[in-house]
This record gives sequence, structure tokens and C-alpha cells, in this order.
Amino acid sequence: MKDELNQNLVFLKLGGSLITDKLRPRTERRPVIRRLAQEIQSALQACPDMKLLIGHGSGSFGHVEAQRYQTRQGVRTEDDWLGFSHVVHSAATLHRTIIGAFLLENLPVVGIQPFSTARCSNGQIVDMDWEFVSNVFDNGLIPVVYGDASFDEEIGGTIISTEEIFSFLAQKLLPRSILIAGISDGVIGVDDQPLERITPKDLSHLREIVKGSSAVDVTGGMASKVDLMLKLTGSHPKMTVRIFSGERIGNVKRILSEPEFVSGTLLSS
Repeated sequence: MKDELNQNLVFLKLGGSLITDKLRPRTERRPVIRRLAQEIQSALQACPDMKLLIGHGSGSFGHVEAQRYQTRQGVRTEDDWLGFSHVVHSAATLHRTIIGAFLLENLPVVGIQPFSTARCSNGQIVDMDWEFVSNVFDNGLIPVVYGDASFDEEIGGTIISTEEIFSFLAQKLLPRSILIAGISDGVIGVDDQPLERITPKDLSHLREIVKGSSAVDVTGGMASKVDLMLKLTGSHPKMTVRIFSGERIGNVKRILSEPEFVSGTLLSS
């Protein structure tokens, strides 16, 4: 099938490690969130035709609760469902902080709660209201999604990551690129240096070349995220994914507004 990407559409994820202190439960990094909002605003002013979908991780909010109750593995007992409720609340609490900070910078953001719009089966997204997301774009707004809990028709409930949401929506909306901003200078290899490029041929030995995160991540860590994004680029060879540092001041603005700017690790076919 011919890949007809939307050249004006970009997905941007702000990683949980970037916007929260993942070693301190329920602790956001408000100055960083404000700076990122300002960089995004500047990039949109420089590129007025760009359409942007923003996603963010749950960091020390949802991940901590999800690990405590093992929500990713399924929700069955009364205690599991109590934990499920805590995950939904924690993820939404951080999301409201992000939306509030972005609105203060005059970004026309609209929060979209995955819990209310996604449907899962055995831990995988099988449906999400992507047409609603498209309608948000059509009205000149910026949709913001995030990692969240979701009902699951096989295991009761589960956790869906921002990358999993991006992967599903990308199949429908076909962005030209997906940008994932964290605190590291790309995907860190086992030699503690960022990898310049990773391709689908590296999938078979991915966990041998990618170093994982030391912080809590119930959705599988960096290797799982890279695996998911490589499978996406394998299905859409013209689509690229870049994982880079949003900790470096100006990086988010430049990577959004300057196509020639190279930073971090490129994932491509």
C-alpha cells in the first residue's frame, strides 16, 4: 500500500522522565513543563502550517500506582479495581497540570482521556476514537493524549502507553514523523553512548544493544518503546521516529521547526 503521509502532521511525546521526577512519587517538574510549552509555541509560530498531536508520559504519577497494583497484567479483584481507579486519577492529575501550563502559554490544547476513548483486548489497543482526534485538528486545536489505564475485554483492565496510543493513531492519521523527547540524548546503548540510528534489522537483538531505564516503567522501558516504533516504521517506511533530549534547552523548538536539525537517535527503515 502506498504511504501517503500527512507532511504537515507531527506527533510529539514529552516523556514522563522529562516532565516529572520519576524517582519521587507524584512530583512534576513545573519549570520544565513551562519551558517546553514555550518552545512548542515558538515552533508553531515559525511553522504555522504544522499540525501537532502532543502526548505525554505518566512518570512518577501513573507508573507508581500501576506498579503497586500490577494493573498492566490485568484487573480482576476488588483491590485491583481500586488500584485501577488510583491509576486513572493519578494520570489525569498530571494531565491537568500539563494542559493548564500549555494554556498559560496560549497553546489551544484539548485534553483527550484515553481511558474514555480507547478499547483494549489482552493488553492491546483494538479501537480508539481517531476520528474525534482528527476533528480536533480540523478546528485548529492541539489534541493532547497520555499514558493511561483502559478497560480490557479479556483481562478486565490494563495500561496503555503513550507510544502504544501513538502507534494506533499513526496508522490512521499517518504523520510524517514521531518525536519522543526524554532526558537522555537519544537511545542509549550498552556502552552508555547514544545510538545514531536503529533500523528494523536490529529488532532481533534489540535488548542486547539498548540500555534500559533505572526508573519505574510498567510499560516495558526503552527497548519496548523502540521495538514498537520500529514495527510502525516497518509498516510505513517513509515515516520516521526520533528519540532525543528535551532536557537540552531549545531542542524541542529546533527539532519541530528546523527539518535539517539532527539530534538524538533516528528510527527508520
